[in-house]
Amino acid sequence: MMNEHTAKAFDTDLQELTRKVSEMGGLAEREIADSIQALTRRDAELAMRVVASDPTIDALQREIEEKAILTIARRQPMAIDLREIVAALRVANDLERIGDLAKNIGKRVSALEGDFHPTKLIRGVEHMASLVLGQLKSVLDAYGSRDIASALAVWKGDEEIDSLCTSLFRELLTYMMEDPRNITFCIHLMFCAKNIERMGDHATNIAETVYYMVEGQTITEQRPKGDTTAFAKAAVS
Repeated sequence: MMNEHTAKAFDTDLQELTRKVSEMGGLAEREIADSIQALTRRDAELAMRVVASDPTIDALQREIEEKAILTIARRQPMAIDLREIVAALRVANDLERIGDLAKNIGKRVSALEGDFHPTKLIRGVEHMASLVLGQLKSVLDAYGSRDIASALAVWKGDEEIDSLCTSLFRELLTYMMEDPRNITFCIHLMFCAKNIERMGDHATNIAETVYYMVEGQTITEQRPKGDTTAFAKAAVS
């Protein structure tokens, strides 16, 4: 058993880890919002700022890893205490990947040239990104408050994002078939939509981590998942 001094020091370590994860989450949310704004407005300058900000998220992940390893070595935690440290590592990894996906979108903005700018498709991307950003905000709040119910709500909501992605893919395919000049734009937008869908997957990963952290076991149900292969199937049919 930890003595009082050791327990207080351990609590301080956990609070520091949680603070860093929260900071990282805020940066990831901002990168998502900025990358989508850069995409929909074709704002090359904002896109460059998204790409340039990614190393900050990467650095925070390294700090969390180092702090977690040092805390385990010093405190030798068990049970819920150890799960909280493992959870911080997992969440940080998912947030780092979300940052990478936002950076990928930022890199594609400069390639979206020409006059082709279909409003319906752009609104579809914005709506999908809005859902993902809402999911990420909710699951980070669930992580901070150890709220299983909120985490499970995010976990169950991933299917809607997958369905939107599939619907968007079908529309993109239609535009490409109607006019080959649209192909380049649509391909770039397709990859952006897939990046957004993957962000949703990482939010779902965090939800599973929250459940594991609190309950000490994984979710036994199969993850709700929409069919995102429809675009590929349609392309070869």
